[in-house]
Amino acid sequence: MKRIGAWMQTYTGRQFWPIDPRADEICIADIAHALANQCRFAGHCLSFYSVAQHSLIVSCICDPEDALWGLLHDAAEAYLVDLPRPIKRFSDLGARYREVESALMAIVCKRFGLPVHEPESIKKADNVALVTEMRDLMSRPPALWAEARNSDPLAAIILPLSPKDAEMEFLRRFAELSR
Repeated sequence: MKRIGAWMQTYTGRQFWPIDPRADEICIADIAHALANQCRFAGHCLSFYSVAQHSLIVSCICDPEDALWGLLHDAAEAYLVDLPRPIKRFSDLGARYREVESALMAIVCKRFGLPVHEPESIKKADNVALVTEMRDLMSRPPALWAEARNSDPLAAIILPLSPKDAEMEFLRRFAELSR
């Protein structure tokens, strides 16, 4: 069967069509490795801080029944990269990206047996993680971030993990949640 678009090679050596994904082509090792090697905030944080570590935090602070969804909430970014919120939410490029990301996330949900619609507790946890990251990992902001108006940061301080440690912790958490 002819596929749409071009394929990319994943960490584990698979062919993956990000515009035409299949559930059986989604691999947790690829997700963990790619997210662990992607820096949040387009690299504008004070030190390297991975999307994988962000996902771990979301997984730990969302409602317990949504923890696997929280861990995988940015899984599409393993194949598409992390696009900063101002671009993702407020541009024509972002609109097309969101379409592709949503389609890919639906396939991720199918692969791991998750509901297609993101639970509300994930959205709340994502914003709590964001304001905590802003406090702990970014330079002093020139203005208050919009997300900071509605969420309080965690009491704990975020200490960035190395990519290797973030990948291992991501896979450990996945194993724990998918038992």
